[in-house]
Amino acid sequence: MLIFTQVFLYFLAFFVLWFGAGLIISAVDKISRSIKVSRFALSFFLLGFLTSVPEMGVSINSILEKNPQIFVGNLLGGIVVIFLLIIPILAIFGNGINLNHKLDHKGLFSALVICATPSFLMADRRVGPFEAALMILLYFVSFYIIQRKQNLMESIESSVLHPKKRNLLLGLQIIAGLVIVFFVSDYIVRQTLVFSGLLRISPFVISVVVLSIGTNLPELLLAIRGIYTGKKDIAFGDYIGSGSMNTLLFGILVFLNGGTVTIPNHFLQRFVFTFIGLTLFYFFARSRNHLSRREGTILLMIYASFLVVEFIII
Repeated sequence: MLIFTQVFLYFLAFFVLWFGAGLIISAVDKISRSIKVSRFALSFFLLGFLTSVPEMGVSINSILEKNPQIFVGNLLGGIVVIFLLIIPILAIFGNGINLNHKLDHKGLFSALVICATPSFLMADRRVGPFEAALMILLYFVSFYIIQRKQNLMESIESSVLHPKKRNLLLGLQIIAGLVIVFFVSDYIVRQTLVFSGLLRISPFVISVVVLSIGTNLPELLLAIRGIYTGKKDIAFGDYIGSGSMNTLLFGILVFLNGGTVTIPNHFLQRFVFTFIGLTLFYFFARSRNHLSRREGTILLMIYASFLVVEFIII
């Protein structure tokens, strides 16, 4: 009887998470129109940070528990989940993603490079202080390139100097949604680990395959809501921002862990899938500034292959 109660509460948490994601996405949409900033730009920086809160919580706890493999697997797996699972879902069920007026080729390339950097630097199974500093630097370079294109900082500065009461209330709505997302995601992640523990899967593989999906539930729910409401630019901006934020977090967490992180063997195939997936994504998105259903299906098939390989080498 207890297991059925846990399963019921587990799925109920998804509906609560949907509600929290709805509070955030509606508030961001209204604020972006109020301060005259594209929904994509605000989503890249604001939602990219907010929806990365579950990753932050899990990662910090993994360091406190002296098990950095969890945050490494979670963040690296998160990149694969975002670009080979969530964005393809957005393209397939949303009849494609139109990238016009959101990212030029330079902005898209720089964002994907920053997202791929952790996997590239972990190819030798070890990251030191130099590589960690490089990740942090690359994030802020990407931040500068994209915000300059979107004129985000000027708009935010004007909004801060001349705040509107309505925007302050929407800010509180975002905070409320963030609190819901954080606590509910934490519960879902913990229960996911409990259930997956019954399968006797190693912590690193759980982090790459299972936990990375769990901590990206806000992004997945934003995709579904973005498709439902027709605001796919909000969701896409969040994913690029969330992927870039993972790189920044990775660099910071390496320093918090003492300056060095090592992981188990069998990392090469993860790097290969990340490289192939992000490379295809770039060329697909670059063609006519559009990611079609067919291209999304190809990326989703690569993710399915990634899962098969992961479970074969367990």
